[in-house]
Amino acid sequence: MFIHDLIRQGAPDAMAIIDHQRRFTYKDFQDAVDACRNRLYAAGVRQGDRVGIFSRNSAEFVFAFMGTASLGAIAVPINFQLSSREIAYIVKDAGIETILTYQPLNLADAMAQLRCDLKVAQIDIRNIGKPKTGIAEAPKLSDYFSEDNPCEIIYTSGTTGNPKGAVLSHRNIVANTQQMSFMGCKAEHNVLCVLPMYHVFGLTCSVFYPFSVGATVAILDSFTPKETIATIRDEKITDLYIVPSICSLLTKLASEEDMKTVRLVVSGGTTLPLKIQQDFIGKFGVDICEGYGLSETSPVVTMNPPQKAKVGSCGPIVPGLKWKLIDDAGNEVAPGEPGELVVKGDNVMLGYWNLPDVTHDAMRGGWFHTGDVARVDDEGYIYIVDRIKDMIISMGENIYPREVEELIYQFPGVYEAAVVGIEDKLRGQAGACFYSVHEGADVNVRALKKFLQANLALYKIPREFHQLDKLPRTTTGKIAKKDILKQFQEGKIK
Repeated sequence: MFIHDLIRQGAPDAMAIIDHQRRFTYKDFQDAVDACRNRLYAAGVRQGDRVGIFSRNSAEFVFAFMGTASLGAIAVPINFQLSSREIAYIVKDAGIETILTYQPLNLADAMAQLRCDLKVAQIDIRNIGKPKTGIAEAPKLSDYFSEDNPCEIIYTSGTTGNPKGAVLSHRNIVANTQQMSFMGCKAEHNVLCVLPMYHVFGLTCSVFYPFSVGATVAILDSFTPKETIATIRDEKITDLYIVPSICSLLTKLASEEDMKTVRLVVSGGTTLPLKIQQDFIGKFGVDICEGYGLSETSPVVTMNPPQKAKVGSCGPIVPGLKWKLIDDAGNEVAPGEPGELVVKGDNVMLGYWNLPDVTHDAMRGGWFHTGDVARVDDEGYIYIVDRIKDMIISMGENIYPREVEELIYQFPGVYEAAVVGIEDKLRGQAGACFYSVHEGADVNVRALKKFLQANLALYKIPREFHQLDKLPRTTTGKIAKKDILKQFQEGKIK
């Protein structure tokens, strides 16, 4: 199955998309994708071309993606919050000659700085799903076109250097929607898409997966608590795919009545602190099925099954995906021991765009190396210990920040926390804790240290504690540890 075949999985008169006051049946959806397809072909888009999609969440974003894929072209979703320089880099790297955009982009200066002479056509995405007179019907895809052809390039933010483009095939994404089938989404369910569609978690889980079973997707262009809660209540949302920060705000601001139709809540994008999870479950009585994945895996690798979720775990490996935990030498670790999680399966990317050496390193031995340290319990549930690159090595001892952060979240008054490695002349590295507090709360650092000392080995206790008004976050809701460390190193955090 190709990704664009998902638009035909629902009954023609069934509701496919709700976008604020606009409603599209599956028949409307199909007609809009056909109109987009024809307009793109008339504009010169052909098989293998890369087409940028620069837009907030909208029905048109979905039309653009499906129309692009149906031509055998490759969709490149672009974060609308990026600077002109960052957008220009992606345009140059992917060789994008057509961008569907919700606002005019001025990339001339940035492209000149990159010494890029690509001529980029900008098409207004807002009308892309409407038929246009005088445009002929685009030809069908060649019979030789394969499900293993690429259909999407997701640019990962990366921690250093320029972003890398993870190339996903039709098979990768469709396989991942099938691997999620145990989540129980059905045609009668209403799924909220509030996470950005330029991010693979939002697009695959809250858009493609529901379409694969003929369900309805309600689209919000961004997260605002009032509008999100109203949409959940008024559209009788059953399935939520969110990040921990949204979980926390829903717990604080939504009522039990607002959430009464919700049957499934999935948290991903970043690790879910236990305190946030426990507070949400305690108020609404709905388990949070924490999952784990990466752009390179389309994205889902693990997911807690509904009614069988384990608090603190990100769930078992999804069906059809092979995995193992390995040490630095590539050997499988002993049962119960932590090791790097490596995987292989139909949802694993084709590789990184135009980066054969980086691809070879990431896929060495035929396994995709996630860069994440995990452990597994006797029931097959995975627990992510931490990122390998986030690990702090102090006097030869490994410190996993997540373990420390989980305890800090349990201390009264703490709202959010991040532990990062900083230079230490004696130990090489030491931990530094950056945290914010709940409104009106006060955290006594001496008491916090004593609490940690009672629960952790002494070498794991952060050397420094810094209270901030709020912690910076990435566009996908993760705490931006890189930004925190940079501000600290520049002396902006005292």
